[in-house]
Amino acid sequence: AGWLVPVAAFGGGAAAIGLTYALARPGKGSGNATLLLVGIAMAAFCSALIGFLTYIANESELQSLVFWQMGSLARANWADVVAVLPLFAIGAFALHRLATPLDMLALGERQAQHLGLDVARTRRLLVAFSALLVGAAVAFAGSISFVGLVVPHVARLLVGPGHRWLLPLSGLLGALLIVVADTAARTLDPPAEIPLGLFSAALGAPFFLWLVLQQRRKAAA
Repeated sequence: AGWLVPVAAFGGGAAAIGLTYALARPGKGSGNATLLLVGIAMAAFCSALIGFLTYIANESELQSLVFWQMGSLARANWADVVAVLPLFAIGAFALHRLATPLDMLALGERQAQHLGLDVARTRRLLVAFSALLVGAAVAFAGSISFVGLVVPHVARLLVGPGHRWLLPLSGLLGALLIVVADTAARTLDPPAEIPLGLFSAALGAPFFLWLVLQQRRKAAA
């Protein structure tokens, strides 16, 4: 029973990503904007489904569901780490092998094609392995917001845009941020523990807005 939530979360996330990609069909008459719009629609549908499950849940199920949605490491154990480790190793290794194609894609899809890159295949691999990593993490820890939005920008400021260094540094900084945020969430209001997802969102949202404003100022200059 303890594995039911993580397995269902991972399977549901994989199904949602696969369906989103199949409906958007990027590279076949549709661009990234279509993928984004289909993703928004799929997120709304999944939110409605979660709301329905919340509505029909009993008190014990509701507590578990809400706790998982807010994200926390309180129930993490070494068995979870062992279960996630193979998925993490496969996803991290695969993404690191795609560092050079990512550098080529950063120039633009048309330029990457001129350089000999199979853009459609590379995009599929990126979506698949990113979903593997994110799905495995969220399945066990719940939704912890803004880590994936804030950390890569910080890493890019430190090592530049080259993905061979940017990808591993983003992983290390993301893990460090989670540890620091979890420590703060456990110590700010003892003996209670602030849900980690709420804490990271409260810190990450202002920082992300600051990054957006900085980009707008650079563009205007």
